[in-house]
Amino acid sequence: MKPAALQLQGIACTFVSRDDPSQRYTAVRDVTLTVGDGEFVSVVGPTGCGKSTLLNVGAGLLAPSAGTVQVFGQPLQGINQRAGYMFQTDSLMPWRTALGNVMAGLEFRGMAEAEARRQAEDWLKRVGLGGFGDRYPHQLSGGMRKRTSLAQTLALDPDIILMDEPFSALDIQTRQLMENEVLELWAAKKKAVLFITHDLDEAIAMSDRVVVLSAGPASHPIGEFAIDLPRPRDVAEVRTQPRFIELHRAIWDVLREEVLKGYRQQLAA
Repeated sequence: MKPAALQLQGIACTFVSRDDPSQRYTAVRDVTLTVGDGEFVSVVGPTGCGKSTLLNVGAGLLAPSAGTVQVFGQPLQGINQRAGYMFQTDSLMPWRTALGNVMAGLEFRGMAEAEARRQAEDWLKRVGLGGFGDRYPHQLSGGMRKRTSLAQTLALDPDIILMDEPFSALDIQTRQLMENEVLELWAAKKKAVLFITHDLDEAIAMSDRVVVLSAGPASHPIGEFAIDLPRPRDVAEVRTQPRFIELHRAIWDVLREEVLKGYRQQLAA
């Protein structure tokens, strides 16, 4: 059997206050999570449950307090060089054009400028921005900036794609267009995807598997659901299928109480 693209085993992350070392907060504990090669896995849970913490652990940006991380069967040491990370907020450099932003990662890896330009132009075309390479981020709409960020991530041809609520700030129409674009691009190369979202509809519409986290602190998986909806999918049309509604009901039955717990904790804070 091929090793999993990404495997988090027994992960815990505890943060210690700089001002008072006795003050500790455990964001996640006893988290085991696997993403197979070519698999699209979404993680859902209440606000503040540690979803992004797990993504940072998988990226190698955060060392866990306990547990191990393996990438294609090898222990992760330092930054995950086989992963591309698409952040929730724009990570575009404002002084570079859309084309320059997509070229940046390729050039940082030592690619010649002419080849980096060719590949960046190709990726901008793939995400529908072929005529906007000379625009700066402030000249682009929110959806266009997200498309540029997507091209920036995929141009590096990562084996694992980490996505942290990348479409949460978009209007519903643009969001659905972006979701379908991601699914189309994913289907072409079948990279491993770990997708963080607070939107259960989005998670079901896009994923092969949905993992549910409990409310924090010490958040941990409390449910895992295989999404057996046929592919290819249109994220708007799939929501009307009876099986989608069944899956939504089953997952929400597990998630509902955790969302209420998280809400009560926020009110008490």
